[in-house]
Amino acid sequence: MHVYDAVVIGAGQAGLSASFHLTRLGVDHVVLDANAGPGGAWQHRWDSLSMHDVHGVADLPDAPAPGDSRERANVVVPGWFGRYEADHRLPVIRPVRVDRVTEDGALLVVHAGQRTWTARTLVNATGTWTQPFVPYYPGAETFLGEQLHTADYPGPEHFTGKRVVVVGGGASAVQFLGELAPRTDVVWVTRRPPVWRDDFDENVGRHAIGLVQERVRQGLPPASVVSVTGLALRPQEREAARLGVYERRRDMFARIEPDGVRWADGSFERADVILWATGFRPAVGHLAPLHLRSEHGGIALLQSGADVQTATTAVRDPRVQLVGYGPSASTIGGNRAGRAAAVAVRRYLAGHEGANVAADNPRESAAAG
Repeated sequence: MHVYDAVVIGAGQAGLSASFHLTRLGVDHVVLDANAGPGGAWQHRWDSLSMHDVHGVADLPDAPAPGDSRERANVVVPGWFGRYEADHRLPVIRPVRVDRVTEDGALLVVHAGQRTWTARTLVNATGTWTQPFVPYYPGAETFLGEQLHTADYPGPEHFTGKRVVVVGGGASAVQFLGELAPRTDVVWVTRRPPVWRDDFDENVGRHAIGLVQERVRQGLPPASVVSVTGLALRPQEREAARLGVYERRRDMFARIEPDGVRWADGSFERADVILWATGFRPAVGHLAPLHLRSEHGGIALLQSGADVQTATTAVRDPRVQLVGYGPSASTIGGNRAGRAAAVAVRRYLAGHEGANVAADNPRESAAAG
């Protein structure tokens, strides 16, 4: 049985960054990716999303990001990721869909069906795309139209001539409204009023990420950064603003009926489609056997420096690093977290040489060290 120094789960931006830095530090590792090809979540984005539309893609270590263009993001970014894996000879194995991670003494065992990988440490970089969140409302099962989530968005042409209720207050909802308003009838529904911002700068971003990190430090489930930073209308969305599409219903509907949605006051909106732009949850269910969650439902991370995006080590198990989680859930945050995770792995290994397999309780050994 080969025992790796580290197993990385996920080959998106954060996973590739972690693998690059682990390779640079001489850490024996493997990267397990659930997709059939490179690209992480980018390969699943809708065809109408161009590189001009995305909110920014950060550079990978030693590789500048593709520039602004009208080319499809779900082609450009996967191609870039694939070249990066090849150029740096990153040890990616795919497709491997991890079911669970268990303990075997001081070691961690990663399970994918009948296949297993054993390692001294783990870097989890599974992101959120595979965990779309759709809130339940009474009567949802009676709706005769379509219910789609951001993860299922087929592009604006699909909605031509259909009346669409868009639910959600984040960046995806704004993008969808901007695409759909010129071609069909849309209604925007959000639980909270959107905060529009035209003065977004580095200080605003740093403050927002700090608030997200504070939740993670307390062991609370992470909130999205955009819920703190607010939203900005880009040039391609200003036409939708001119049409008045960003005027929203000021409260959520109470129930879903076969042909639309109804509010508590009895008002009604007919709908052919309900488009849930309601976000995602961290894809960490496979880590459940390690009992990393706090009593508050989130995974608390240690922060050792001033940069909150480099907080990656699980408080309840220093063998486990989480990148692209909480404050590092962005392309630039994933890069920083990837490097921090690799450094933390190397530090852990250096402090446990010769003692990894023999330790009866790795958490107590780590605390004692």
